[in-house]
Amino acid sequence: MSTTKGTLFAHKESLRIRGEVIELSTPKVMGILNITPDSFVESSRHTRVSDVLKGAEKMLDDGADFIDIGAYSSRPGAQDITIEEEWSRLEKILGPLRAEFGSSFISIDTFRGVVAERALNEGADLINDISGGADPKMFSLIAEHQCPYVLMHMQGTPQTMQSNPVYEDVVREVAIFFSEKIVELRRLGVSDVLLDVGFGFGKTLEHNYTLLNELKHFDFLGYPMLVGISRKSMINKVLEISSKDALNGTTVLNTMALERGAKILRVHDVKEAAEAVQLFKALRAD
Repeated sequence: MSTTKGTLFAHKESLRIRGEVIELSTPKVMGILNITPDSFVESSRHTRVSDVLKGAEKMLDDGADFIDIGAYSSRPGAQDITIEEEWSRLEKILGPLRAEFGSSFISIDTFRGVVAERALNEGADLINDISGGADPKMFSLIAEHQCPYVLMHMQGTPQTMQSNPVYEDVVREVAIFFSEKIVELRRLGVSDVLLDVGFGFGKTLEHNYTLLNELKHFDFLGYPMLVGISRKSMINKVLEISSKDALNGTTVLNTMALERGAKILRVHDVKEAAEAVQLFKALRAD
């Protein structure tokens, strides 16, 4: 299979959400709201409904186009929780969130089909699946609801992914993974797909920077790229800092991702990402 020339699938630069077409010719920003007690960025943790609503409001005011809600921490070595625990965290906030911000787009960060289905039935708009469809029910569920789907690559699980990630050619292997999964999704009638190479999910520091440098390589797949670099170890290890000091590094790498074709930036710090998009747009218009 050639992964260097041409386009494997018809190129898409938009998403359909609730009958509305969202153009991605100008990159968008997805704000991260974690309703977990143990996500790796402390400031993103929200466990009370009032805090979730305040956090969402600030992100939308700062320029977020999507709010991504996660109830299962996927940091390396994270504690595994049950389906019911994950859903109980989501259930209490989805209704209030939809009632307060009815026109906003809500993404649910889950790899479990049962949780995804319940969330979509409660008003969620898209599913962000770190496992790339490991749950055999996920793809058919997405097809049934005809909602956008974030297809991410991960080697292993959150509990094992950073133990010893090995690839012969990380770019080629991630590209093959995407192409095979896209065929499955298209066969089911799913057309609104975002690709995420999964920075930090079963990748070494070298793998992460190779993928970032070669991000445009994935253009041949014909689907928009979502990039989630925000405050991750690929920044912290190079600069020898903690995640709380990684905003500047995040902005630098987000800008590099935009230059390489990223269409959505998934971030903890919305204002800074929105400003990066605005400046990138001005540069391109010059």
